[in-house]
Amino acid sequence: MEKKSKMQAEKHLTGTLVLSVFTAVLGFFQYGYSLGVINAPQKVIEAHYARVLGIVPMDRLATNTSEEDGPIPSTIPSTGMLTPPEDPAASPHVLTMFWSLSVSVFAIGGMVSSFTVGWIGDRLGRVKAMLVVNVLSIVGNLLMGLAKLGPSHILIIAGRAITGLYCGLSSGLVPMYVSEVSPTALRGALGTLHQLAIVTGILISQVLGLDFLLGNDEMWPLLLGLSGVAALLQFFLLLLCPESPRYLYIKLGKVEEAKKSLKRLRGNCDPMKEIAEMEKEKQEAASEKKVSIGQLFTSSKYRQAVIVALMVQISQQFSGINAIFYYSTNIFERAGVDQPVYATIGVGVVNTVFTVISVFLVEKAGRRSLFLAGLMGMLLSAVAMTVGLVLLSQFAWMSYVSMIAIFLFVIFFEVGPGPIPWFIVAELFSQGPRPAAIAIAGFCNWACNFIVGMCFQYIADLCGSYVFVIFAVLLLVFLLFAYLKVPETKGKSFEEIAAVFRRKKLPAKTMTELQELRGGEVA
Repeated sequence: MEKKSKMQAEKHLTGTLVLSVFTAVLGFFQYGYSLGVINAPQKVIEAHYARVLGIVPMDRLATNTSEEDGPIPSTIPSTGMLTPPEDPAASPHVLTMFWSLSVSVFAIGGMVSSFTVGWIGDRLGRVKAMLVVNVLSIVGNLLMGLAKLGPSHILIIAGRAITGLYCGLSSGLVPMYVSEVSPTALRGALGTLHQLAIVTGILISQVLGLDFLLGNDEMWPLLLGLSGVAALLQFFLLLLCPESPRYLYIKLGKVEEAKKSLKRLRGNCDPMKEIAEMEKEKQEAASEKKVSIGQLFTSSKYRQAVIVALMVQISQQFSGINAIFYYSTNIFERAGVDQPVYATIGVGVVNTVFTVISVFLVEKAGRRSLFLAGLMGMLLSAVAMTVGLVLLSQFAWMSYVSMIAIFLFVIFFEVGPGPIPWFIVAELFSQGPRPAAIAIAGFCNWACNFIVGMCFQYIADLCGSYVFVIFAVLLLVFLLFAYLKVPETKGKSFEEIAAVFRRKKLPAKTMTELQELRGGEVA
């Protein structure tokens, strides 16, 4: 059975499908790049702000970090949030305000635009919507790239806000499109590419942000605006991508266009099997009214699925991954690493490698089991991290325990809690409620992103080395919730997944029909 499934998956993996998915996830690459790019050039940009605003004499803010400059400001690469420098004299309140706004306005833009994902996705279609919103990314990156030609603080804040608007829309449209164009056998594997694109974007931004590359006083505008290249590439590649056949058939009722789209995506495969499944979904969607965000919470039919969708987003952001990135440089320094910035980039490399591995694991092990395994591994790593940090002053070798815990934490994050929340929401809902569900889940993710970035420093200052106890407790809560509530969506149609939340089995006749449609491989 597994061999047959693998053969069918390979048969469905066409050039057009690969192009369509690659093009779509370029939106997530831009998201990752925007998260990571603002960290490396912080001191250079702050120095430029100071000169433009006339806040601090030029000799008080060196453009290159040295021992005299004091410690490098702490960063949280996975959220793009920073903590202020320790020397308040070198960073007046006004400068800190403009810098904090430059960073956090990105998440604010994402929160605002994420609510409109469902509307624009249904109004324009998946491909046209991605085309239109790409204009926001191009404009935002252009403003940042030209920051030195005008009031840099205003141009960067405006550019980050507009880019955030783009990423908020893209983070909803991309999973929607990818889940709808992917065959059932490949839906999970292709869905993990969202997270792969994010970590690749973060890693590339970290590498390019090194001082001898683009993270210097001359090149930082190019570093900030370089994501516009990916936006332009995505814009032109989208012109070659077919529209979602599910959108064409279920939303617009264009049967022939849906068949043409399916043939482009599947090659020579008979499209009628998937058309029949879409027809069932269309009939079910037609029997219910249009689902709004409010109805997702008030209707008992969707309430459980919505709670699951929101909790997987919360668990991703509140898992402590941001804290791991925050502490990594400090721990590497204590362990005697000469260039801790390169060790931190090494964490980014591990992040990327295990995201690639998760692409192959997700269809073999399933979403639920990987999510549970990832949370359990992160929980144990958080405990080890706490022990390492608390005992570091007594036993020097505990720094290595902490280093190992960092890498294990990142590995387990990328196994499940990292990639799965991005695509499982699209799997939990049928065509009717899916846009609204993705919109509210996206807003939740962005809001949690913003909360972590704004509040973590205060929590870390209050708790010190015991900060990971908080994340260990949260991870335990998330683990118990996932065990009790998160269903397995591997290999299941949208109808079957919806039936799980309705707490009733599909009729035997319907199940038989579904088995025939998918070659008897209903998982």
